[in-house]
Amino acid sequence: MMRLFCIFALLTLGACKEELVQDTSPLPLTVDAVGHFCQMNVFEHEGPKAQVHLGGLPQLPLFFSQVRDVVAYTRLPEQTHEVLAIWVNDMGAQGATWTEPGTTNWIAADAAHFVVGSRVKGGMGTPEIVPFADVTKANLFVAKNGGQVMRLAQIPDAAVLAPVIIDADSDDADFEKRLRALARASGD
Repeated sequence: MMRLFCIFALLTLGACKEELVQDTSPLPLTVDAVGHFCQMNVFEHEGPKAQVHLGGLPQLPLFFSQVRDVVAYTRLPEQTHEVLAIWVNDMGAQGATWTEPGTTNWIAADAAHFVVGSRVKGGMGTPEIVPFADVTKANLFVAKNGGQVMRLAQIPDAAVLAPVIIDADSDDADFEKRLRALARASGD
């Protein structure tokens, strides 16, 4: 009888357990949004933005100044939290421009069509991965700027994790020369 009572009590408690579901709806960009990697205001940078919602961290999503950065973030071994949702600006949305990509025109990254390898640079001066909800608009962007249309899972690691040379006119010898000049100027 006691065993039956305990089983009934456990079933009753299990039925009463309220499962809390973390809200992963995209948040509008505001002046308070700061890029996760650069810790700079995302509005200081041109091009599409991203946000990622992580399991166990319901306070706010992490914002990214470039879409390339959010893809890299999800592939880093240091990233230990479960990724619940990734949202990116739809650059084909009405009114979205490179200087003002939008504050509420979010699309789920796993549903987006990304242009990879185009000539455009993102807000941090590195090659950008440009998201579109409509594959036709993505193909029009490719016709104008080069690149290739891919889904999120198709984006190669080299497109987001490889080092980027920002100033191709500067070589290693020039860099070393400038470092020596700085060291002499500081007395070291």
